[in-house]
Amino acid sequence: MKLWVLRHGEAEPYGSRPDPERALTEHGREEVLRSAAHLIGQPLAAIYASPYRRAQQTAQLVREALGFEAQLITVDWLTPETRPQKVLEHLGDEAPVLLVSHNPLVGSLLGLLQHGHLQQPEQVQTAGLAELEGDLPLAGAMTLKGLRHP
Repeated sequence: MKLWVLRHGEAEPYGSRPDPERALTEHGREEVLRSAAHLIGQPLAAIYASPYRRAQQTAQLVREALGFEAQLITVDWLTPETRPQKVLEHLGDEAPVLLVSHNPLVGSLLGLLQHGHLQQPEQVQTAGLAELEGDLPLAGAMTLKGLRHP
């Protein structure tokens, strides 16, 4: 099974509007497109995204860059403060999929999938793209094949 995890691109500063409504900056859009280039030619079964505006914009940019025909799947279990274990409860054997989310969830999720615990989160910059492989999306059962930052 292959799993891709993408942190949203650079967003407007905190306090500029309520957190769920913060939009991507122009630089953030450029970051996302650079990361999306690594997904060209990669098969995807689905794109799941946080309902937050910057994650939706990120997912839509990737969808358009890849010519991905299926609709984005918006889920409430990819918001910034979601516990990584909750994400694992929602991942099935549908693969490969792309998850578009936020820190601290992204870093914690990558650490949990690799190490089986939350003590070693990955440091993921805006529009950072992680590629994981493993038999199942379980804690400690996946290998980080790459982490690219734009």
